[in-house]
Amino acid sequence: MDQAILPDPVKPARRRWRDRIRQFAGLRQSLRGGPGYDGPVSDHFDGREFFNPGASAGRSLRDLLRWQFTRKAAPWPSWVDHDPTRSVPVSIPADHAALTFINHVTFLIQLPELTVLTDPVFAQRASPVEWAGPRRVHAPGVALEALPSIDLVFVSHNHYDHMDLESLRQIAARHAPLFVTGLGNGAFLREQGIAPVTELDWWEETSLRGVQLRFTPAQHWSSRGPGRRNHTLWGGLWLDAAHCSVFFAGDTGYSAWFVEMRRRYGAPDLALLPIGAYEPRWFMRDQHMNPEEAVQAHLDLGARVSIAMHFGCFRLTDEAIDAPVLALEQSMLARGLDSDAFHVPEPGETFHWQAP
Repeated sequence: MDQAILPDPVKPARRRWRDRIRQFAGLRQSLRGGPGYDGPVSDHFDGREFFNPGASAGRSLRDLLRWQFTRKAAPWPSWVDHDPTRSVPVSIPADHAALTFINHVTFLIQLPELTVLTDPVFAQRASPVEWAGPRRVHAPGVALEALPSIDLVFVSHNHYDHMDLESLRQIAARHAPLFVTGLGNGAFLREQGIAPVTELDWWEETSLRGVQLRFTPAQHWSSRGPGRRNHTLWGGLWLDAAHCSVFFAGDTGYSAWFVEMRRRYGAPDLALLPIGAYEPRWFMRDQHMNPEEAVQAHLDLGARVSIAMHFGCFRLTDEAIDAPVLALEQSMLARGLDSDAFHVPEPGETFHWQAP
C-alpha cells in the first residue's frame, strides 16, 4: 500500500509570510504612485509638482488635522439597497448615446463608435488597504463581470476613489482597452500591468475610432501617499463623436475652466458633473464643487443635459448621504432650471440620448 502523503505544516506558514511580504511590497508601491512626471515647466507645472493656477492644490497636514479634530459628520447608513441591475444596451444607433451610471464616478459611455469607462471603481473600499478607509454603501449598478467590451478607460487622477488598481487590472485582462490619463500616471499603471497607456497634458488631444479625446483642466490635486503630492496630473475628458459630445469633469472644484472649455469646444450635449463630498467648505472648496457650484458649471458649459456623479457611494466628507441631491434640487429651483436639465441617476440606470 502506498504511504499517505501528509501536508507539510511549514509550507502554509511560508505561504502566508510570502503573501504578507508581497502585500506589503504592493502597498508601498501603491503609496508611492510611481516615479511621477519629469518634463518642462508650464503654466501648471513648476518642474517638480503640478499646481492649480489661482487656487491651492490640496490642503496642508495642519488643515487636515484641524478638520479631523473639529468635524461634525452627519451619519450615513451602513448599506443601501437599490433596484436590481438593469440590462446594459447591446447596440447604439448612429445618432444615439447611452450613459449608464455604475457608481461614484464610474460611467459606461456607449457611443456608436466607441465604448468608454470612466474611473472604474468596483472595490469595497476607496483605500490602499482592504481593512480601513471609506467603504461603499451600495453595490455597483453593473458588475465588473457584466460589462460589455470596453474600448477606452479614462483615469482622471490617482486618488483611490478614482484609480482602483484591482479594477483596472481586471479590465485590462478582460478587455485590453486603451487607458488614457494625465501626465505622470503612465509609468505607475504600467508597473501594475495596466497597459497600453496614453498620457495627456491639459488641452492635449488624441483620437480613437473617429472620436476626438480631449484632456481638460480641472481644479484638484493628486497623491496616493505621504511625500508624493501633485507629482501626476489630474483632469477631465471631453469626447467629441459625430453626433454627440460628452464631458466628464472628474474631480474638481468650481473654476473659470468651464467657461474656457465652452469657448474652445462649444457646449457639450452631456456633462457629467460632481455634486458631492463638499463639506466643510473651508476645507473642500478648492477641490470639490458643492451642488450650487455644479449648477453654475452646468450653466457655464451650456450643457444640454448634465448628469450628477460623485455622491452617495463612499462617505468621504461630512454632509449627509442625501444632502447633495436635496441641495441640487434647491439650486436648480433657485436658478429657474427645469428638472430635466440636471439628472440624478440611480446606480445601474441608463440615460439615453438622441441627437436633435
